Amino acid sequence: MSDVKAAITAVGGYVPDYVLTNKILESMIETNDDWITSRTGIKERRILKLPHQGSSFLGIKACEDLFSKATTRPEEVDLVIFATATPDMQIASSAAFLATEIGAVNAFSFDLQSACSGFLYGMSVASSYIESKKYKHILLVGADKMSSIIDYTDRSTSIIFGDGGGAVLFSANEEGLGVQDEILRTDGAGRQFLKIDAGGSLLPASEDTVKNKQHFVFQDGKTVFKFAVSKMADVSEEIMFKNNLTVKDVDWLVPHQANKRIIDAIYKRMDIDSQKVLMNIQRYGNTTSATLPLLLSDYEKQLKKGDNIIFTAFGGGFSWGSIYLKWAYNS
Repeated sequence: MSDVKAAITAVGGYVPDYVLTNKILESMIETNDDWITSRTGIKERRILKLPHQGSSFLGIKACEDLFSKATTRPEEVDLVIFATATPDMQIASSAAFLATEIGAVNAFSFDLQSACSGFLYGMSVASSYIESKKYKHILLVGADKMSSIIDYTDRSTSIIFGDGGGAVLFSANEEGLGVQDEILRTDGAGRQFLKIDAGGSLLPASEDTVKNKQHFVFQDGKTVFKFAVSKMADVSEEIMFKNNLTVKDVDWLVPHQANKRIIDAIYKRMDIDSQKVLMNIQRYGNTTSATLPLLLSDYEKQLKKGDNIIFTAFGGGFSWGSIYLKWAYNS
């Protein structure tokens, strides 16, 4: 029996038309372009302005882009996983709606929520299903409408986040290409540093929670920064050591796009050439679950069959991890 691995065989991405620049933010809050750029590396972010559209809209558009290039059709997909921190609504699965809208009529589907680590964790789930030989084609979507949970009077968060969606198709591969290994971690002690206080079962929505702005993202920037750098670098180095990879063996580092200073600190600590680091935070900001697939979509033409790629992410919870993957095709 040949060893089956989960290989990425197609990618897609989508960002809304509206561009929220640093210059526009200067008219909204007390800040300026130099301050934002020096602290985050972000110049602009995309915002979904269309009425009555949520994260599923972003995901659907990313899937449409993917299937415009893929040889696999939506009806051949066995499973749809939708990684998102901002589902369209409570209870009703955003993944189920997305799957129906794109024509994945033979797939079952579910949402996966682990903040900025959601897509990375989804890669692990998709890989496990395919390696079990239970399914052949799995669509993994990452999309977040972060503008729906951001207080645009809060300088600490409004400058960071944007909206976007990305999608990848995982398919069974017998050439040894695809997901090779993973290291995934969580630590509940981080819960107080990156969160939304209200709207869950612990503190349901009320007139007071709305007045107190408790439905917006809160982030302790310094603590999150410190943890993100150390944890993402630790697991990335660990997975390289575990798989006997040197920095010369790594073709690409695909890091979560939270802050350019975090990304810079990680690749410098790993001693990886900056030319090998995929980055688009300057154009999109932090799109949470969408950062990793949007990077793949933007850089797809540069990725070559057999390339060794290290993915790493860090998110609320705290949650973090790294995945080692061999790229499966030439664009």
